[in-house]
Amino acid sequence: MKIEEMDVYKLSHDLTKRIYELQKKFPKEEIYGLVAQLRRSSSSIVANLIEGNYRFSKKEFKHFISISRGSCAELRYLIFLSYELGYLNEDEYQTLLRVCERIISMLTKLYNSF
Repeated sequence: MKIEEMDVYKLSHDLTKRIYELQKKFPKEEIYGLVAQLRRSSSSIVANLIEGNYRFSKKEFKHFISISRGSCAELRYLIFLSYELGYLNEDEYQTLLRVCERIISMLTKLYNSF
């Protein structure tokens, strides 16, 4: 199965789009700080899945799944920080947190399937 057809890819891609949309309301002074970090970590989840999937061995793919999982954990913290700083409301925070937890679970299952 192509990675682009997998639910973990689709959910991660949707999360990245949601992060890009939500960060528009962040203060301008965060554009090169927190906003850039949020963008990098969210897009890194999907980018590493794709890169790993196009490698030549399952061992390499497994390594990139691990990197994606780490990026999702980093994103989870950045979402928490954004909430603590008042850039996200409670509903946005809880929704994003649930999505991150789901992606981490899916990545763990994918990693363990090898």
